[in-house]
Amino acid sequence: MKWTIKLFAGLQERFGRSEMTLESAQETLTVKELKSLLAEAFPEHAGLLAISFVARNHAYAPDGQLLRADDELALLPPVSGGEDETAVTEKPADDRYVITSQPITADEVLRKVIVKEHGASIAFVGTTREWTQGQRTVHLEYEAYEPMAVAMMRQIGEEIDSRWPGALCAITHRIGTVGLAETSVVIAVSAPHRESCYEASRYAIERLKQIVPIWKKEIWDDGSEWKGHQKGPWNPIAPLPAE
Repeated sequence: MKWTIKLFAGLQERFGRSEMTLESAQETLTVKELKSLLAEAFPEHAGLLAISFVARNHAYAPDGQLLRADDELALLPPVSGGEDETAVTEKPADDRYVITSQPITADEVLRKVIVKEHGASIAFVGTTREWTQGQRTVHLEYEAYEPMAVAMMRQIGEEIDSRWPGALCAITHRIGTVGLAETSVVIAVSAPHRESCYEASRYAIERLKQIVPIWKKEIWDDGSEWKGHQKGPWNPIAPLPAE
């Protein structure tokens, strides 16, 4: 039985390919079993494989989940955030979560969440800075597992609606080369009142960093490095933060 696993970011560079194949007599494997077989086949990469997560059909899969050889599988390294609300006229959800290689403007994303029922809106804009801890960045390069990234962005919007009923969220993230002072991500949130708007915006930013499969490569004058999750061990299937 042939198993095909897509690779991204640092894993793609480490293995020198965009996907790997594995032969197994079994038609089904748990995530833990699949990762064990990969570690046996590539012992020199066992450390990186151990901290990576498996995605099955665009969703994170815990160690005990059963996989089939015909599933779409990917191996993901740590990623690189009062009034009656029932009458809100939402923009189409699919239009609110976008991965693009084109320049992004905050106004474009904000327009997707501003509605007459809401009195507050906010946009978080992430841009490329030149200096980090004394090291000069020339530009950034972003890569995404696009269908899953959009699905995870939509999940963030659903979580926000559950925690702050009626709040709207839109996220646009750029991929490819992003130059200094250029925008890499815009997260726009609107709500009836500013308190929930601020809270939902902060929640969206943190969840984006935790669960959306987008990776950032810093390009310096003298080298480059993929930057993953930088807040301790990466666990995208951990329970949601407390309200």
